[in-house]
Amino acid sequence: MLMNAEKSVLLIIDVQTGLAPAIHEGERIISNVIWLAGVASRIDVPVVVTEHFPDKIGHTDPRLKAVTPAAAYVTKQHFSASADGCLSATAVSDCRQVVICGTEAHVCVQQTALELRWAGKEVFVVADASGSRDPANRDLAFERMRSHGIDVVSREMVAFEWLRKGGTPLFREVNRDFIR
Repeated sequence: MLMNAEKSVLLIIDVQTGLAPAIHEGERIISNVIWLAGVASRIDVPVVVTEHFPDKIGHTDPRLKAVTPAAAYVTKQHFSASADGCLSATAVSDCRQVVICGTEAHVCVQQTALELRWAGKEVFVVADASGSRDPANRDLAFERMRSHGIDVVSREMVAFEWLRKGGTPLFREVNRDFIR
């Protein structure tokens, strides 16, 4: 199945100031999350951002906040954002497809993805915009999620599937501003 902008929501999991420095290749992961959030915002895909115990782990990276002014921000205590129920009043509950990125891939991203998949959502996890402290844990999480019917994709796969075709003014704008 292809990702479709009209049916999608971008769910960004726990890209927080206290956790980011511990993530393997954390700056690259954050940069890719910011890039994807920018594409989503430009294409009018709703964005939902979670924060896990922000009083202890810190709030969302300010660079990400700068590109997601219209995003819905929710706090959570469970590793799975779905388990907390904090997603029920967001675009996640309204959209059939959930594109997920963030940290940590083997904990909060994976548990959220699995629960959303079990709830009947079409779930896509963006590999180059998801990370863990240990890359071996990240890789195991991607393998496990695939075995449960979750598609593991790249940021450009998301962007090009959301755009659907080239030659349009929107494609030229996104290509100029984001795709390098």
